[in-house]
Amino acid sequence: MTDHNSVIREKRGQAFWITINRPDKRNALNGDVIGGIARGYREAHDDKEVRVIVLTGAGDKAFCAGADLQNSGAAFAMDFSRPNVDYADLLRLSQNATKPAIARVGGVCMAGGMGLLCMTDMAVAADHVIFGLPEVKVGVFPMQVMSLLQSIALPRLVNEWALTGEPFDAKAALTAGLLNYVVPGAELDAKVDWLISRIVDKSPTAIRRGKYAMRAIASMSFDESIAYTESQIALLAMTEDAKEGLKAFGEKRKPTWPGK
Repeated sequence: MTDHNSVIREKRGQAFWITINRPDKRNALNGDVIGGIARGYREAHDDKEVRVIVLTGAGDKAFCAGADLQNSGAAFAMDFSRPNVDYADLLRLSQNATKPAIARVGGVCMAGGMGLLCMTDMAVAADHVIFGLPEVKVGVFPMQVMSLLQSIALPRLVNEWALTGEPFDAKAALTAGLLNYVVPGAELDAKVDWLISRIVDKSPTAIRRGKYAMRAIASMSFDESIAYTESQIALLAMTEDAKEGLKAFGEKRKPTWPGK
């Protein structure tokens, strides 16, 4: 399944892989890429067998280098009659997703690519990867990326990255909280597979409802959040997955999740 070959979407077991396939352009973002990733998210959610999404870029040079600046005016051309921007809609879609997503970062991750990194739940990067928000170097700013980045990384570091536009390495990205793991490039796939394996054996219902709740309480006060979550745990206890999980625990066996 492809969109002009710029995005490859494929099921690998219980994982749905979305691969930006423009290695000659450092997997830069254009309309086809943004549309293809969005389509992948929707397809993954429509398929009950899919438990996790993996977002990556083809080749080992780039995860995503940001907007495609080759067709210069097009990258920032706007239809001002439309209130939404496609890239912003993709970030919205990712935040409303109820299946977990992992970013597999095998190469440079810059600008809009940083937004793709931030829109996933977990991230694994190769140790040679360089990150950055270079927008100020071309007269713009990582506006939409900020919507996610500021709640993930340390504020002082976000300030430095955005205001100077200077790159930083995988070790700095890990320390800042952008990544879960940094591994040698040769071990990247094995680490991603390991992380997938730690998700797919858990309750799909608990994960789905849990992600929904995490999103809902993000902007709530403590009092609102605790009231919401106490009702949510009561609902979870009524699901078939919860009943199976407790039964399997009592019988000292692995649960067989009905996903209901």
